[in-house]
Amino acid sequence: MEFILLWGFYILTFYAFLPGIISRLFGFRVFQKGRSDRNLALTFDDGPDPVYTPQLLDLLKKYNAKATFFVVGIHAEKYPELLRRMHEEGHLIGIHNYVHKSNWLMRPKTVKRHISKTSDIIESVTGKRTTYYRPPWGIVNLFDYGNLGYLQIILWSVLFGDWRKKVGVDRLHKRMMKRCRGGEVLLLHDCGLTLGADREAPANMLAALERFLEEAASRDLHCVRIDELIRETDQERANNPSWLRHIIVRTWFLYERAFHLAFGLKTTNCDDPVFHFRVRPYHGKSMMLDDGVELKHDDLILELHFDNKRLYDIGRRSRTSMQLAIQMIRSVEKTLPELAEYVLDHPDLRVNVKALYGVSMLHRGPEQFGFTVRDLSNGLFSWMTKKYLRLLMKVIHPQGQRRLRQHAEQMVPKMMAMSVETLIERYGKTRNYAYESRTAERMILLDQGVENVPHPL
Repeated sequence: MEFILLWGFYILTFYAFLPGIISRLFGFRVFQKGRSDRNLALTFDDGPDPVYTPQLLDLLKKYNAKATFFVVGIHAEKYPELLRRMHEEGHLIGIHNYVHKSNWLMRPKTVKRHISKTSDIIESVTGKRTTYYRPPWGIVNLFDYGNLGYLQIILWSVLFGDWRKKVGVDRLHKRMMKRCRGGEVLLLHDCGLTLGADREAPANMLAALERFLEEAASRDLHCVRIDELIRETDQERANNPSWLRHIIVRTWFLYERAFHLAFGLKTTNCDDPVFHFRVRPYHGKSMMLDDGVELKHDDLILELHFDNKRLYDIGRRSRTSMQLAIQMIRSVEKTLPELAEYVLDHPDLRVNVKALYGVSMLHRGPEQFGFTVRDLSNGLFSWMTKKYLRLLMKVIHPQGQRRLRQHAEQMVPKMMAMSVETLIERYGKTRNYAYESRTAERMILLDQGVENVPHPL
């Protein structure tokens, strides 16, 4: 009996208690507080409620405030018109399980089913699938980290006990004003039907919130959706990295330098490098490039490596993934003529090397420069490359972590190759390279949903 109790204690500790402590204390895999001088996030759990949610939406509209609603699936299913109104009025909708039940009390498979069912309900009403999730009571279990990797788990920086009616309006308002500042993620409730809550408690919350919104406006503070606060926080962290991130970046640069020395990588411009390269045999399957040149196993290639210091600097300057991609295109535009001249100045490369070759997760637009883009074959190399490039994206991209979650299907490394013949033909003589750049940029803008982008001509 003692043995069974001991193992039960171990399982409960590692399955439930430790993941929750790690998430709350260290912020592992969760977002709980932002970095902002003027923006804070209002978040509401347990709704929608047919009595209090409409009043809350009226109040938010009155003060031009945006919020994030983490809805319970059974309530959302019952009141789709409230979800529709949230969406139409510009608020963000997240998941709070199908029923308000702790993840500690459910198997991982059951948690996934709750989330999927609630996400389906939200999508059926709004036409948009959500990627934001708040587990009831903020409790995660051991398997949530892996199973819910496609979601952004949202916790909070402060809660006020507003689910209890006895707190009262004045005391609740006083508590809220102590955290009336930028970066905070405030947890409130627009429904009092949860176990332990008082049915009429949201009425007090609404009265205290109106006073809070008045004073926040007088302080020039803005209530924004959680995704906006996350974007601002990501940008702030990119511009002002923490000491730990700074150490990671410096270590990464040292590793890159060691790699360049170990494998003898070269560049066409030591003062302002874009690509580093080395000559090596091609080890993949035979591939027909778009210009009709066949790249075979053991053909010599010029393997390209984007300069990671430059990549990091571009990432810090770029506010969106679109800006990042366009800045990279302009860098490629600059260096391809240099590569062509380098090959022409080295006859052995001109004769023996078959193609330029590289692997990247930013692979929209390079066809306009003459590259052929292909999927990597499944295998150990593909798996390791994907892991490395995803880590790289988290470091350099302005919203790398968020983008990897929301666009996981796009964040797949692909192989890019250009025959040396095409390189020399297109870039080995004076010509208007800007056409390729503008065309590639146009493809990215269209892909991002920008309308009426003029043709390069």
